Amino acid sequence: MIGITAYGGYIPRYRLSRMVIVQNMAWYFPVIMAVAGGEKSVANWDEDAISMAVAAAYDCMALKDRKNLDGVYLASTTMPFADRLNAGIVAAALNAPEEGAMNADFSACLKAGTTASIAALQAIESGRKNSVLVAASDQRKTKMATMYDMFLGDGAAALLFGRDDVLAEFKGSYSVNCDFIDHYKGYGKEFDYTWEERWVRDEGYGKIIPEAISGFLKQSGMSIGDIAKVVYPCYFGGTHKDIAKKLGIDPARVQNNLHNVCGDTGTAHPLVMFVAALEDAQPGDKILLAGFGQGCDVLCFEATDKIKAFKAPAGIKGSLAGRVELTNYQKYIKFRDLIVADLGIRGEANPNTSLTALWRNRKMVLGFVGAKCTKCGTVQFPPLPMCVKPECNTAGEFEDYEFANKPGNIQVFTGDMLAPSVDPPAVYGIVTFEGGGKAFVDFTDCDLNQVKVGMPIKMSFRRRNVDEMRGFTGYFWKAVPQVQG
Repeated sequence: MIGITAYGGYIPRYRLSRMVIVQNMAWYFPVIMAVAGGEKSVANWDEDAISMAVAAAYDCMALKDRKNLDGVYLASTTMPFADRLNAGIVAAALNAPEEGAMNADFSACLKAGTTASIAALQAIESGRKNSVLVAASDQRKTKMATMYDMFLGDGAAALLFGRDDVLAEFKGSYSVNCDFIDHYKGYGKEFDYTWEERWVRDEGYGKIIPEAISGFLKQSGMSIGDIAKVVYPCYFGGTHKDIAKKLGIDPARVQNNLHNVCGDTGTAHPLVMFVAALEDAQPGDKILLAGFGQGCDVLCFEATDKIKAFKAPAGIKGSLAGRVELTNYQKYIKFRDLIVADLGIRGEANPNTSLTALWRNRKMVLGFVGAKCTKCGTVQFPPLPMCVKPECNTAGEFEDYEFANKPGNIQVFTGDMLAPSVDPPAVYGIVTFEGGGKAFVDFTDCDLNQVKVGMPIKMSFRRRNVDEMRGFTGYFWKAVPQVQG
């Protein structure tokens, strides 16, 4: 039996009400008032497709041994690097094995997440791979006061595929591939170019998705009545309903498109919706997953008895529940670099990242790996040549120790209004970890007025800096204070 052995998701904590966009921008393009309902998810300024994929991957792998991974596939149309393996950064952040692994990027269309899932399943079915993680993530940049500004949100989801402890057995797939261009983004362009909405609805979503689902049912010998839940992306509410009607799907069996709570998360969205469906699945439920973009992929899974016992730490439901309202539209457009703001003289420094130093310290920087003294058991970050315990001081006798998934507490912190920051003040301090060790780190996803000494934290993989001159994004781990209530 092959299929899904774990799942996870990540929706950024910020939610921007579409009415806020209307209140700020309807003077320029009044048509957006017609789609003012609900809210969309917004990534923080230090998040991108890679950091969100890492968050979803950790959520997925919380109960699994990351050392057993032999493949990490990243699906996204907003990868920060054109010529660097983005999936390799995700794998490094997971501290996944380097030897024997096959990591890959899947991009160029919004069904890349489902295509990556099919590729992972085929690799496992062939016997060449045993445990492959697929993470899909997108953070699409939109022009202000456009329909895309209203429709698109940010998010990520992850699925672990394998043979052991299968939660949902793979029952087959079917694909339609065609060069239907509902939108595109050329090289060197910041924004997607979109075509007329009615044509996209009627000729795209409304025809291609039903064609692919019908093709799968014919190939598999199943009927639509055999399916407990049907998952397909379409942010046009009326078209989403029409697709179900055309296929004869009971409306109660159609997965909510989540438009009102997070918007369309691009490449991630089919998997985001699918994870939401898995969170409610019962043993024996067949779930149909469709991904749309230059065609359509359809995959079918059947939940096993093990689905009842599995719970991701956050998942999509948990991420959606952890919402914080973003009421400042100007802050949102600065997060997206749609306006130019001066970071001051301190923000002018633009040092070149040493790729040799990054290579030597990749486990520490990307995996947040410290050291544990094999003689006395003391853990420390960053790793040093000698044990920091005065009574020990043993040199060179260490093993790797991962801090990324360790809970901790704030020991001391400050809010710095002079340090250059997109979202001032810059908050940073020292955190201590359960099991030992401490680190000096930046804080993120927090309000300085709510941060307190002793408050619990969890670590999050984030953008540390962006070198616009050389096109290099640097990453490190930051502390997220866990505000109670």
